[in-house]
Amino acid sequence: MLPELDEQIIRERIAKRIAMEFNDGDVVNLGIGIPTLASEYIPENIQVIFQAENGAIKIGPAPAVPDLKCIGAGGRIISLLPGGSFFASDTSFGLIRGGHVNATVLGALEVDQNGDLANWMVPGKSVPGMGGAMDLVVGAKRVYVAMTHVTKKGAPKILKKCTLPLTAVGVVTMIVTEFAVFEMWNGKLVLTEIAPEVTVDQIREHTEAEFMLADEVIPMKGVEVA
Repeated sequence: MLPELDEQIIRERIAKRIAMEFNDGDVVNLGIGIPTLASEYIPENIQVIFQAENGAIKIGPAPAVPDLKCIGAGGRIISLLPGGSFFASDTSFGLIRGGHVNATVLGALEVDQNGDLANWMVPGKSVPGMGGAMDLVVGAKRVYVAMTHVTKKGAPKILKKCTLPLTAVGVVTMIVTEFAVFEMWNGKLVLTEIAPEVTVDQIREHTEAEFMLADEVIPMKGVEVA
C-alpha cells in the first residue's frame, strides 16, 4: 500500500515540484485544479508569464477586491500584471496553436508509458467538452501532468495503455505525482525522482506502465524530509 498523505500536502507538493520546471521568461498555461497552484511557488529569481486560454496574458494573483468579471480558464479570479491584456479567444488560441506557449500544466485521468494523455472524459458521465486541452498539449513546447499517483480506489493512473478517450498521443513531457517524478526520454518512461515515504518497489506495484530507472533516482525535489 502507498502511504496516505493529507490532501493539502499532496496538492502543495505536486504544485511546488512543477513550478521548479519553469524557466525565466516562460509563457505558461495552467489547467484546472492542482495545476493552478503552481503559480504560487515560482522561485523569486524567475519571472513567468501566465496565459489563460479564455483570453488573458500576464495574469497576476487574485485582487484584494474580487472582480467576478475577471476569471481565468482555470476557474480562479485573476488580476493583470503591468503589461498584461485581455483579448478574444481566437487570439488566445492563435498564441497556443502558433507555438508561443512554452509549457502547459494539466491534470489527468490517465497517462500511459507512451506519453499518451486522457484527461477530459469518462464514458457515461456528462462533461462540458474538452475545452482547450487538445490545443494546449499539441501547441505547448512542454506538457507537464500534475496528478495523484492512483485513483481514490487505489487503481494505477499511469498505465501501459490509456483506456479512456484520449486528449492527444505522445505529448507528455513529465508526470509529477505526490510520490514520484517520471520523464519521457526518447519515447521511454523513466523514473527520475522518488518521495521519501516510498520505495521503488512500491512505485512499481502501483504503476501499471513499464518504466526504466534513471542512472540516479534522486529524492523528489522540494519535499521536506521529516
